[in-house]
Amino acid sequence: MPRLRHQGDPHPGQGLTQHPRTENAPRGLTDVIDGVDSPGLVDAVERLVALPSMGGDPAEIAVQDLLADAWRADGLDVQAWDIDVADLRTRSDFPGMEVERTQARGVLARWPGTGDGPTLLLLGHTDVVPPGDRAAWSTDPFTPRIDGDRLIGRGSCDMKAGTAAMWFAVRALRDAGVRLRGDILLAAVSGEEDGGLGTYALIERGVRADACIIPEPTNLDLIPANGGALTFRLRVRGLATHASRRTEGVSAIATFVPVLQHLERLEAQRNQDVDPLMQRWPLAYPLSIGMVRSGDWASTVPDLLIAEGRLGVALGETPDQARADLEDSLARLCAADPWLAEHPIEVEWWGGQFASGRTDPQHPVVELLAAAVEQVGGRAPGVYGGPYGSDLRLLVGAGIPTVQFGPGDSAAAHAPDEWVSITDTVTCARTIAAFAMAYCGVAD
Repeated sequence: MPRLRHQGDPHPGQGLTQHPRTENAPRGLTDVIDGVDSPGLVDAVERLVALPSMGGDPAEIAVQDLLADAWRADGLDVQAWDIDVADLRTRSDFPGMEVERTQARGVLARWPGTGDGPTLLLLGHTDVVPPGDRAAWSTDPFTPRIDGDRLIGRGSCDMKAGTAAMWFAVRALRDAGVRLRGDILLAAVSGEEDGGLGTYALIERGVRADACIIPEPTNLDLIPANGGALTFRLRVRGLATHASRRTEGVSAIATFVPVLQHLERLEAQRNQDVDPLMQRWPLAYPLSIGMVRSGDWASTVPDLLIAEGRLGVALGETPDQARADLEDSLARLCAADPWLAEHPIEVEWWGGQFASGRTDPQHPVVELLAAAVEQVGGRAPGVYGGPYGSDLRLLVGAGIPTVQFGPGDSAAAHAPDEWVSITDTVTCARTIAAFAMAYCGVAD
């Protein structure tokens, strides 16, 4: 990868002086914190960002192989396997997939403890969304660039910086000579952005842990819960005719206008009373139309409109309940319209199907992680739910208490010039290391 800094410039990450408040610190904690390899961590994020690991792209495999090789070189016990995508997607509880993908790779590393402590899983996804309009970027999306404290590039925030941070947390523990009682597992998964294939496959493989940290972008706050997200497709029928006889046809586009307005009202209804964990968000459970396609000839009244969108799933609501709410609401709309009563809107559920998920904010894992954040960063973190779907719900569903904690702001994820703070990435690594010592226990 080309070097993007001027020769002789200090390496980003050098000179970072955030240290834990070490009063009554566990033995070796200061050595671990000071031992996080900040320059190496930045290099690792750059290497990961330079791989265009979009869903379905060959680089989605390459980035998994990169981590497997790096973790082997660090002396970890690494398993890497080909995921049987064709088999998994036939399962009734498969979480969905929105890209064409015939292959995927699973990667799991273990840093063993003495065997008499709890197992901690650190899980990061390596797939990224496409960059969108490249003209909106100030540089090539997959050529990482550093601007002050910002590392810019597709996937830097969501979530390659967090994935590198969890890796370097384990490296810092190892280099400081700390021996934990419990094992640490490092998992690199793909397919998170379009459903959760990698984590689903990991659970199907039988991986279990007593707790999990996912270093998704949270601005170093704690997110123990996520709303869900269901992908849907609507087919709105019209009646085609020559545009010169427009009034004798029925435009599917014109028919869709009141449907869109109806969906906006439904969204408002679904957000009237939200869980306290979600009240920080102006819109906790969005209902959004992302794609609309209609017509095949400029002078023909279009007879079909296809709209694809996303339905937010509330905390405590099942996906089936959310689907029924949308379907019943559209059925009532159709019944009240003469054309739609005869040609009802067709609803199809496809792609990513993210249930909501929740770890109790008073769970000891959440409280212990909050204490580590305060000890390392000197501030009490916020604790709230995320308005987006994630792999958290799969892990919680498997009985693994899970919290999201990582560098970056989710508003920068999926955006042009996506970026992450280098300082926060290093702080994340230090905090995860401190948490691992407290949670897994330090052997005598």
